[in-house]
Amino acid sequence: MLIISNAVQLPEAELQWTAIRAQGAGGQNVNKVSSAIHLRFDIAASSLPPFYKERLLALRDARITAEGVVVIKAQRYRTQEQNLADAQERLIELIRSAVRVEKSRRPTRPTRGSQERRLQGKTKRGAIKAGRGRVDF
Repeated sequence: MLIISNAVQLPEAELQWTAIRAQGAGGQNVNKVSSAIHLRFDIAASSLPPFYKERLLALRDARITAEGVVVIKAQRYRTQEQNLADAQERLIELIRSAVRVEKSRRPTRPTRGSQERRLQGKTKRGAIKAGRGRVDF
């Protein structure tokens, strides 16, 4: 059981994972041991609340296919168990980031002091640049 939040939990039966051979360096083991994990999670067929499903499907993430399936490949560690735990943790983080609501920014005006300091800085910089010109005797 994967715990997304206090109210939302995801049964592990909804996850499909297969062990595949990892890429990259690994010595003699790399061609023999299938330690990488391919984790697939179908958003539409899951038991997630509708709000979670909508937010996940609206995400522009390369790990989400056009059919609405999340595909995560984990090959960071040398053992299958560690890679499976890593893939599950990354899925949880993806779901949590999708439903996180960002606080809307209220536009503010710059203070009078900050405006004056900005203009003084521009005047000073302009005077420095004006002093770089050709000198007349």
